[in-house]
Amino acid sequence: MRKIVAFLMQGDALALSADALALSADALALSADALALQGIAKFNSLQIDEMLYLTQL
Repeated sequence: MRKIVAFLMQGDALALSADALALSADALALSADALALQGIAKFNSLQIDEMLYLTQL
């Protein structure tokens, strides 16, 4: 009986480990998305700065 319980607990631990790995991958994807959005925002900011500069000429 103890071996069965230990085996089931190992299965639970493996499932939790897989869940943690999936969450880590999701966090990495979100981080990449955030970085891409920062890049887009910076590019847009530079374009706005350029337009404002050109209107002042």
